[in-house]
Amino acid sequence: MNTTIDFHKSPDGLIPAVIQDSQTGKVLMLGYMNQEAYEKTKAEGVVTFYSRSKQRLWTKGETSNNFLHVREILIDCDGDTLLIKAHPAGPTCHTGADTCFDEVNQGHGQFLNYLQSIIHDRKQNPSESSYTSKLFGRGVNKIAQKVGEEAVELVIEAKDTNDDLFKGEAADLLFHFLVLLEHKNISLDEIIAVLQQRHVK
Repeated sequence: MNTTIDFHKSPDGLIPAVIQDSQTGKVLMLGYMNQEAYEKTKAEGVVTFYSRSKQRLWTKGETSNNFLHVREILIDCDGDTLLIKAHPAGPTCHTGADTCFDEVNQGHGQFLNYLQSIIHDRKQNPSESSYTSKLFGRGVNKIAQKVGEEAVELVIEAKDTNDDLFKGEAADLLFHFLVLLEHKNISLDEIIAVLQQRHVK
């Protein structure tokens, strides 16, 4: 796959840049970049386009402060389109909508991918102040024990009527389960794939 953008493929030197929310996976907008806008985006970490109407560089959020903070830049297989995963500081569309396609930008499931990346970082770059790093330091037995403890606490809360406590215990169980997966070098996607395989049988 190409690792560089070829701005010469377009007569005007502009290539499309699809902006996607890095957490929810929603497509936020489509803009165009020339090489200068692309380099500025990489250097400053906020999305800058080339405005075809204003005929100049335009940083998204320069007047509204609704910047698009870059998390990852991907180049397509032909080297002439960008996919930029970003964190929006506010509504993306000038109309005040979450996206330029008038979609509500929610979808908390993608947050699990973000959380997995944080847990992975705590494993690779331990911090004395991090509870997650301390769990990794104690080994698989301690992590598995925590999963068991949280599962029991969830079952206990399930028999009660306090939904907030139940949701809290469910969140604790899910978090420690993700830590255990990371310790085993298994991704949540692999577990989901098993469920999908069972579903089609």
